[in-house]
Amino acid sequence: MTSKLAVALLAVFLLSAALCEGAVVARIGTELRCQCIKTHSKPFRPKFIKELRVIESGPHCANSEIIVRLTDGRDLCLDPKENWVQKVVEIFVKR
Repeated sequence: MTSKLAVALLAVFLLSAALCEGAVVARIGTELRCQCIKTHSKPFRPKFIKELRVIESGPHCANSEIIVRLTDGRDLCLDPKENWVQKVVEIFVKR
């Protein structure tokens, strides 16, 4: 009876370790590439922006990326070279 319990506990431990490792590998896979495939360059009012993230260029991606979450829940990548995008970033930095 104790050997069955030991085998069951070992199986549960191995299964949980495999699942945790899979989750870590999946997370690393998404972080080691560019997040923005195409960028939005048409201006819109900054009041619709709920959150702004700036991801600097690095080994994961050669481009700087600006990702905004809008009040309706959508995520948009903005073109960091556009003047209006730079002004929006300045507004959020001042907040």
